[in-house]
Amino acid sequence: MALVEMVMPKMGESIMEGTILTWLKKVGDKIEQDESVLEVATDKVDTEIPASHEGVLKEILAGEGEVVEVGKPIAIISTEGDDQEPVMTPAGEAAKVEIKHEQESKPAGADNGNGSTTQPLEVPAAGRFYSPLVLNIARQENIPMQELEKISGTGKEGRVTKKDILAYLRHREKSTAIEEVPSQGNGAIEVVPPVVQPAETELAKPRVQVSVNADDEIIEMDRMRKMIAERMVASKRISPHVTSFVEADVTDIVYWRNRVKNEFKRKEGDNLTFTPIFIEAVVKAIKDYPMVNVSVDGDKIIKRKDINIGMAVALPSGNLIVPVIRHADQLNMIGLTKRVNDLAKRARDNKLTPDELSGGTYSISNVGSFGNVMGTPIIVQPQVAILALGAIVKKPAVIETNNGDAIAIRHKMFLSHSYDHRVVDGALGGMFVRRVADYLERFDSNRNI
Repeated sequence: MALVEMVMPKMGESIMEGTILTWLKKVGDKIEQDESVLEVATDKVDTEIPASHEGVLKEILAGEGEVVEVGKPIAIISTEGDDQEPVMTPAGEAAKVEIKHEQESKPAGADNGNGSTTQPLEVPAAGRFYSPLVLNIARQENIPMQELEKISGTGKEGRVTKKDILAYLRHREKSTAIEEVPSQGNGAIEVVPPVVQPAETELAKPRVQVSVNADDEIIEMDRMRKMIAERMVASKRISPHVTSFVEADVTDIVYWRNRVKNEFKRKEGDNLTFTPIFIEAVVKAIKDYPMVNVSVDGDKIIKRKDINIGMAVALPSGNLIVPVIRHADQLNMIGLTKRVNDLAKRARDNKLTPDELSGGTYSISNVGSFGNVMGTPIIVQPQVAILALGAIVKKPAVIETNNGDAIAIRHKMFLSHSYDHRVVDGALGGMFVRRVADYLERFDSNRNI
C-alpha cells in the first residue's frame, strides 16, 4: 500500500489558508477520487474539498477548527502500491521545505513548543491579514487590534495562525497580573497595576445587555451570519453612507421581456430575468461615471479599470452572498443572462468558488424580489457604492403624447443608490443613479436577442 499526502488545495488567487469545518469522512473510510472528504471555510465562502486520490483515509492531520495554509498536509490516504512511506505531492514537498526553513531561521528561545512564538513585535504589523478564526478568538478574549498587531505570526508572510494566538494567550495568562518592582530605598516591593487596554476598540466592543424571558428562544448564529454581521458593522464604521433615490419608468422593458422571454428560453435554455437588463444599464452608467468604480486605500483613491459587478443572492438559509460577474462590460445580454443564472443557482447550492466571491468593483441588490419598493443597502467593502433595485409596480402616471399630456398605467420602480461620502459626493452619486434610470427608460424595445 502506498501512503499519499492530501494537502490543502489552492481555492482562489487571494486565498492563502482555510479553516477546517467538518470532516465528511472518518479514518478507515474508503474514498473515491474527487469525492468530497471535508468542508473548509475561507473568508469568502464555505466549500467542500474533494479527495486527491482513491483509497482509504489512513490518518487525519488537521482537526476541525484548525486553520491550515494552502499546500500544507491535512490527511494521509492509503492507496494501492508498494511504498510504505507517505508520498509527498509537489505542494507538500514545498510546504515541508518552507516549514524546515522557518524552523531553521527562528532565533533560539523564540519558539514556545507549539511552533508559535510569544515574543511581541517591536513594530506593530498594521494592515496584516487575519483569518476569521483568529479574529473570533481575539474578540472572545478581548484582544484589541493594537495588541493583535504586535503578536508575532509564524504563518505565511508573518500571518498569525491559531497556534500563534493561543500560545500568546497562554503566555499572557502566565504573566503576573501585577508587576513587582523593587523600591529605591528599603528593599520593599511596590505593587504596580497592569496596564489596562481600552475596551472600546475595533475588536473589543462593549456588549449590550439583553434580558431573556422564559419563553424566548436563543438561536446561535451560524458562521456565515457572524461573518455577515461583522462585515456590515465594519462597512458602516468605515464608510459614511448616503443614499439617493430615483424612480424609473421601465414599461418598455416589461413589454419587451414579456414578448421575447419564451423564445429566449427555447433558444438559450435559460430564463430571461430583469437582473441582466439592469446590470447592462449599470455598466453603461459606470462607463459614463467611472469614479463610482473605485476603492479607497487610506488617503488614496484606486480607480478600477475592470467593471466587476457583485450581485447579492439570498440563500435558502436566509443568509446573503454576493457572487461577482467579472468583466461585465464585455458581456452581451445573452452572456449576462447566462452568468447571472449560473451564479445564482450555484450560490444557492453552495457550489461557488472563493474567486467568484472576490474582486467586485460595484454591487447591486434586488430588494424588489422580496416585494420591497426601495431600500438603503450597505456598501460591500472595499467598494464605494451599491444600487438597490425596487419592485416593479403599476402606477398611474402623466405621460406626454402628440395630443398633449395624458394619464396612463405605467410600470415603475425605485432605484436606491448608497455611496461612500468620503469619495462620492451627492452630485456624483445622484447623477449616476439618474443615468442608470435614463438607460432603463431609453431601452430599445425593438432590439433582438
